[in-house]
Amino acid sequence: MDELGNILIAGTGPVAVQSAVLLAQLPGELGIAGRDSTRAAEFFTSVEHHGKHVQAQVQNPAHGALAGQARLAHRYLGYHRVRPDWDTLVMAVPADAYLPVLRALPEETLSAMKRIVLLSPTLGSAKLVGEYARRRAAHPEVISCSSYLGDSRQIAGTSGIKVLTAGVKKRIYLGSTRTQSPAAARLAAVLEAAGTAVQAASTPVEAEARNMSLYVHPALFMNELALQAVFSPGPVPKYVYKLYPEGPVAPALIHTMAQAWRELNAVTGALGGQGVNLLQFMLEDGYPVRPESITPQAAANFDKLPAAEQEYLLYVRYASLLIDPYSQPDEHGRYFDFSAIAFRPIFINDQGQWDIPRMPKEDYYRTKIIQGLARKHAVPCPMIDQLLENYERALEDAARQLEPQPCSPQFRVEDFTEHVDMIGSPSRSAA
Repeated sequence: MDELGNILIAGTGPVAVQSAVLLAQLPGELGIAGRDSTRAAEFFTSVEHHGKHVQAQVQNPAHGALAGQARLAHRYLGYHRVRPDWDTLVMAVPADAYLPVLRALPEETLSAMKRIVLLSPTLGSAKLVGEYARRRAAHPEVISCSSYLGDSRQIAGTSGIKVLTAGVKKRIYLGSTRTQSPAAARLAAVLEAAGTAVQAASTPVEAEARNMSLYVHPALFMNELALQAVFSPGPVPKYVYKLYPEGPVAPALIHTMAQAWRELNAVTGALGGQGVNLLQFMLEDGYPVRPESITPQAAANFDKLPAAEQEYLLYVRYASLLIDPYSQPDEHGRYFDFSAIAFRPIFINDQGQWDIPRMPKEDYYRTKIIQGLARKHAVPCPMIDQLLENYERALEDAARQLEPQPCSPQFRVEDFTEHVDMIGSPSRSAA
């Protein structure tokens, strides 16, 4: 069956390469497009030198279905060069790049698209993409995944054409603007064959609301310890998921996370979606803890518990994952140090500018969109407001301290008003 037709992947990073390998098994043409940049030019040159192929490897043999190669029959350096030969556009770029990619496409190319797949959207991304397309007289189906299916990284020295996928999510959610979508069903089948369970969501926004990063990253990355580690790192590393003082996890941070979750559930409800039981979501879709630490019954009843009990259980969850509770201890009785994920500091990018790591750069965009939607729908979100105030203050301080060195645009405080207005525009029924 040819439910997805000819597929064009937008992006040239590890997500794009792994997606190409997965989608190469489908009938139809496969192509890739990227920004007209130095890095993308190196990528396309390397693709040409390797017989128009890209390759994915896996760290865990159990994920072997993700390994392989794909031939990219069509390649576009610059989105403005894309011809109108494509049925499906797969967005393998960050959510804040969706509008820039769509704007760069020729109008006749966008009009020819039957569907657009969002691999890493944020809350409201499907509405944003659909509204932009509608304003240009295009009416594609929009399919949102809750998140990208795994953890893929570029293999050093390959100009990005070879990637390693180190982990795979147990489950992702898939929602389409069209009911009983054959294309969404086919995409789900591809993902499930790769080892990830797929659960259908009734709408794109319900899928988008089931991204763990939305709930945990603002609290973990927009606190004093984390912001210091990112923007003014010292000689001793700090770790994202460790307890204070090795990392930011402390009762106050857990209170912040729980309150932000309540606010986000309210925003999701205002958009017509269904909120999540945060603890159950963490244990079933993230990494589980042993039932001796948190019982299944406690997780199932989490959203009905008093706030203090909720926060206690969230603290227990993070404390229980300081080590991998399902790993095998070594001869000294030590388990795998599961929480030793260090904060990445700011760095010099390939344009010679100071830049911000993906986390928290992408989390800033996601959280600003949530804040904007909350205000548009008159949903109070004082905790989300405070987290963003923390981040923006650190952003401005860092930009001043780095002067006169060049900084990327990511060091600017943004409001993304245009994005929020498009997401909040009156809904129109899908074709």
